[in-house]
Amino acid sequence: MTVVKEIVYFESAGRENTLETLKAAKKRAVELGVKDIVVASTLGETGVKACEVFEGFNLIIVRHHTGFSEPGTQEMKPELEKKILEAGAKILTCTHALAGVERGMRKKFGIRGPVELIAEALRLFGEGMKVCVEIAVMAADAGLIPIDKEVICVAGTGHGADTAVVVKPAHSSNFFDLKIVEIIAMPMKR
Repeated sequence: MTVVKEIVYFESAGRENTLETLKAAKKRAVELGVKDIVVASTLGETGVKACEVFEGFNLIIVRHHTGFSEPGTQEMKPELEKKILEAGAKILTCTHALAGVERGMRKKFGIRGPVELIAEALRLFGEGMKVCVEIAVMAADAGLIPIDKEVICVAGTGHGADTAVVVKPAHSSNFFDLKIVEIIAMPMKR
């Protein structure tokens, strides 16, 4: 059996693709009956846009862990955090599933561990693909999405969104049970 599905390819990566990525993800969510959406948002701008597009969904906004760019500092703008929460979405702040302590080892000792190698392999598809897998694991570990149903993850390259995938999530302790089921959108040039 052959199945033909639409994939949105962007000429280049970047935040200018955000709204089209979110709309393509919602279209596919409606078609599949997926109610759980996980979106990466550093500053909160993509998170606010996702709240507008995914009203009525179980929307999880995953932000950088506190201290990601500067010790003790959270990058998400407080006014955007407030808008996201008022819209009914959940915000997840936790250690990045594909970095964590291994990033600290690389920074201090120049050593790359196997988890960072997995992240680099996923980046072959683009930064957004790596982040989509990562946020699926993080949201599953936090108990915010089911692991027995497909979810849609949206992420990007730098800021904004340019990648969306349908994922069968898994907890970090069962990472290799995670499945990328469909690509909804991604940039061609990275």
